[in-house]
Formats: sequence, C-alpha cells, structure tokens
Amino acid sequence: MAKENDKKEKISLTRAFTSDLKGRQSVRASFRLTQGCIEAIGILANQMGIKQKSLFDHLAEDMGSLKSIAREFKQMKIKKQGQIQKTFVISRKSLASLDEISNMFNASRDVLVEYSIQRLLPIISKERTKHEKRKAFLIKIRKHFQQGEKMLNDIRIQLGDDDPIINKFAMMMSSYETVKDNLESFIDRSKDIETFDADNMN
Repeated sequence: MAKENDKKEKISLTRAFTSDLKGRQSVRASFRLTQGCIEAIGILANQMGIKQKSLFDHLAEDMGSLKSIAREFKQMKIKKQGQIQKTFVISRKSLASLDEISNMFNASRDVLVEYSIQRLLPIISKERTKHEKRKAFLIKIRKHFQQGEKMLNDIRIQLGDDDPIINKFAMMMSSYETVKDNLESFIDRSKDIETFDADNMN
C-alpha cells in the first residue's frame, strides 16, 4: 500500500513539474496598447535587467491586482484611437492568467496590461532619478580613469616596462575600463527614460 501511495505521489509530482514547464513555454500574444505603455514596458524591463517576458510573468502572477483592475475598468469604454497593436513574447502561463481574468470579469485583456503597467510608473520615476545620478557618477569615473591611465604612463616612463608593478597596475586598469564601458553601455541603453512621458499612456 505504501509503495502504491509513493508511486501515485511521484506521478502527481511529475505531472505538476510537466505542467509548470509547459506554463513557462514562450508564446506570442498581441495587445492593442498606447505608445506610452509600449515604451514603459521596454524601459521597465531594461532598468530591471530582465526580459519583457519576465515582466509579463510578474504582472500575471499578481492575480489580486489583475482582478482589482478588471473590476474597476470592465465597464469602461476604452478609446481605440492612438492605440497600437504590438506582439510580445510571453509565457503560456501569463497569457492563460490574463485570459482567465479577462473572461471572468468580461474585461479587456488590453486594459489589464495597460493599467498593470501604469501601477509600475513609480518605478520608472525612481529609475529616472537614479539614471541622472549614474550619469553624474560616470563623469567622475571617466576622470578617475583618465588619472589612472596617466599614472600608468608615468610608471612606465619612470620605472620602465619591466618594473614588477606595471603588469599588476595594467591589469587593474583593464578591469576598471571594463566596468566603465559596461556602465556607459547601460546608461546609453537607458536613454529612453529621459524622454519618457507618462501622459502618453492616457
């Protein structure tokens, strides 16, 4: 009897695992969203260092918020003007959650996405402030790097290329340059946050 129960439990766990994996499969889904919402999705994903698919997963997992949005806006007539059809790659589970809430409350799936993103706008506001601070620090980092490069050159001139500290200092400067370049790249990818206008979501 115990072996039979263990067997059933293993089958149940296997099915749950398989179901979870299938839920994580990627699918394509189209939504009609405002230009501001589409921009916000890209900005949020970039600033959080995640894929847009992961952002949709986060939104879909918050069933409480989705139900709240659906209750509030299911009777609302959504304007079609200015909305753009955009296809996203999201997980099968996320799409199923959006469809479930949409059907349950007879609410537009597009509205669920739009207003879910609007609730995350404070994150963009905070990240915009951080973005400006990062730019200010980058200026200081560049100056500091230039000072290090000058020091390395002075070492070569005064002590020669064969001095023991040359290689060590050069390795440190190489690592420093990699960090500086990565920071420059991240700030460059984040430029859209500077011109983002939340009013475009209305």
